[in-house]
Amino acid sequence: MIPAASIGLLAAVVTVVIWTSFIVIARASAGLNLLPLDIAWLRIVGASTVLLPWSLWLVRRNRTARTSSSLGGLSPLSWRMTALVGFFGGLLYAVLAYAGFFFAPAAHAAVLMPGSLPLWTTLLAMLLLGERPGPARMLGLACILAGGLLVGGASLLKAFDGGEVWKGDLLFMGAALCWSVYSVLVRRHALDPVHTTMAITAFACVSFVPLYAIGAWQGWVPSQLGHAPVSELLFQAAFQGVGSVVISGITFTLMIRHFGPVRSTMITALVPGLSALGAVAVLGEPLSANLLLGLALVTLGIVFGVRPAPARIAG
Repeated sequence: MIPAASIGLLAAVVTVVIWTSFIVIARASAGLNLLPLDIAWLRIVGASTVLLPWSLWLVRRNRTARTSSSLGGLSPLSWRMTALVGFFGGLLYAVLAYAGFFFAPAAHAAVLMPGSLPLWTTLLAMLLLGERPGPARMLGLACILAGGLLVGGASLLKAFDGGEVWKGDLLFMGAALCWSVYSVLVRRHALDPVHTTMAITAFACVSFVPLYAIGAWQGWVPSQLGHAPVSELLFQAAFQGVGSVVISGITFTLMIRHFGPVRSTMITALVPGLSALGAVAVLGEPLSANLLLGLALVTLGIVFGVRPAPARIAG
């Protein structure tokens, strides 16, 4: 049997690589043919080709075990739980994140998406799980908040000159909030990582894929699905769907199960810096002074912010 510590370490490495690649590739994709909702649609379709047949088989195999399932066996979780994790961790997260890359550079995403996860997750853990952060974590959260304001605040100031980067920054922060809600739900209900990833995909597939396909085909919504090269469609479905959802979703949820929702965000201590460097090397993005300082503050804040909260005393 593989030790739990080894599983957690392997999950962290895989998640860091995929999350870093996700930021760089998503920003690069914004300069190609597809629109944000197109990419989100392909993400869900790609993940569904792997997860939905697997889920159907799993539900049928466990039929006699009286386990909860919904959506005709597409989700191994109850309808209520499927809708909760699917809306926040699947559909809304993807829509907000991909839309953000069409306004703001990858370096901003590197700071504001993985960088703000400890902030949102700690606040939600306090509200929903009753956790109380210690002084070290509070210092870390203050650094994260300062770094985010340094990056996002500069974008907001440029809005008066007609800039639109601030829109992407807000979308990135919204995406991080959605993923934090998902993370805390997983921890609070002790959800199985594979089942949860199946559930978020099933919800997004049933609620979004057919409606968007009809809307794009009828011209009711702007879409480039019918005009983009087949190679681009296949790549997005494979990387965004199989890589970012199936593989990364399972490894991230495994980390939550092993380390808890706040400590699991220790992976984000590497993701912002690696993503920013990747954006410079691959995309040719500049690193301004305020962005570098914001990145340093966020990274430092994560190091402090992922420290476990002190245990509550019963009584």
